[in-house]
Amino acid sequence: MSEIKPNLEPGWYSALKEEFQKKYFLMLKEFLIEEKKKYAIFPPGALIFNAFNTTPFNEVKVVIIGQDPYHGKGQAHGLSFSVPDSVALPPSLKNIFAELNSDTGTSVPQSGNLSHWAKQGVLLLNAVLTVRENQAASHQGKGWENFTDAVVSKLNDEKEKIVFILWGRYAQEKGSLINRSRHLVLTAAHPSPFSAYHGFFGCRHFSKTNEYLKGNGVEEIIW
Repeated sequence: MSEIKPNLEPGWYSALKEEFQKKYFLMLKEFLIEEKKKYAIFPPGALIFNAFNTTPFNEVKVVIIGQDPYHGKGQAHGLSFSVPDSVALPPSLKNIFAELNSDTGTSVPQSGNLSHWAKQGVLLLNAVLTVRENQAASHQGKGWENFTDAVVSKLNDEKEKIVFILWGRYAQEKGSLINRSRHLVLTAAHPSPFSAYHGFFGCRHFSKTNEYLKGNGVEEIIW
């Protein structure tokens, strides 16, 4: 059995290397190889682990968990809720920016690229890291959930005072892996237009995150 060693930031690779040899991950790799023969898969292969490479393991302060990548061409670039510069803002991201403006007074950004959050220690993690073009949730249940469970568990066990932001039921399922005496867990409805008015708007998660970080002597995020 050949070793799988993805292009991953060294701290993350050290934390997760055992996962890459597990049966579920080997099966996931085979699934993705077959998928790519028949379909366009997003994000591009080099960006599947973009969240980890932009936010090194030892720099994580905040984790925002999404569901799966955007499935439209050119949208997904490996950071949950984020899109590259010049790509139109998806509805959920528009609502995230509206809440950010309401909560902190930050101007609504013109670009939906959240790399500047990621570079400050905000891990923008999707529960599932790939998707088939134009088919939402098409890679759920193929093994990515096991991998991202391991990511959350590693952060929970080896770090302290991280803020986990869980929007919507799918993200909140990861909450059972988190020790709330060691970390702050913030939950709200998903920012999708279907649910944003049922508890996302007004959640004030951006200011609550910075209050917690500041209270623990950690540099705040410039949202």
